[in-house]
Amino acid sequence: MSGYDTLMLETDARGVAMLTLNRPDKHNAMNAAMIAELADAATRLATDEAVRVVVLASSGPTFCAGGDLQWMRDQARKDRQGKIEGATALALMLKALDELPKPLIGRVQGNAFGGGIGLMAVCDIVITVEGAEFALTETRLGLIPATIGPYVVRRIGEGHARRLFLNARRFEAVIAREIGLVSAVRPTGELDAAVEEEAAAFLDCAPGAVSSAKSLVRSLARGTAGDPLACSIGLLADRWESDEGRAGIDAFLNRRPMPWAPK
Repeated sequence: MSGYDTLMLETDARGVAMLTLNRPDKHNAMNAAMIAELADAATRLATDEAVRVVVLASSGPTFCAGGDLQWMRDQARKDRQGKIEGATALALMLKALDELPKPLIGRVQGNAFGGGIGLMAVCDIVITVEGAEFALTETRLGLIPATIGPYVVRRIGEGHARRLFLNARRFEAVIAREIGLVSAVRPTGELDAAVEEEAAAFLDCAPGAVSSAKSLVRSLARGTAGDPLACSIGLLADRWESDEGRAGIDAFLNRRPMPWAPK
């Protein structure tokens, strides 16, 4: 899959898709075009049955510097309805990535600020490098991290968010790991191997079950499951009755490879 101006999108034979922010000269800052293309890519990846895992990466030394300055200038010139439309596009893009029914791994090879942290927060796993720095810089500009807020607060918790949203200070990769924004920190030379290890683990799992498990975590954590007991019982029964569930149990009992495992 291709055809983007601000992104690169490639899928290997195993079904691992690499979605790469590709504005290195602008530190991969998000403008209107990138926001629209990320939303489109999320939709395409969600419906592509050949894709089993998505890696969100970027080119150049910076993962994502947040909002593009020209895009922010353009937003400032718009009337309120225009501002609402711009914010809505950003919010819906983040929502589409957050609800992607495939595992989303963040490959963070450098610094991330503002909206870049929002992109990290919608990933299921984030691997970054030693020396990377992060900051929610919006209040320095008289703004707030609003559209990314729901995802960042859920990721790091209210206590850490109260500090980092308000004071805009930089924090290092080790702190990002301690507060839950980052899953693991690796030396630069080990980043790709760490991402590959995470991606390969998903390939041993049934894709439908992975998608259902991701949805379950999201609904339980956000209180949208209704009665959690009844919900969990029904979902387990659904998986037992699914083609994957039957095939997995049969393969296990008969000591055969799982049908979805890499050949």
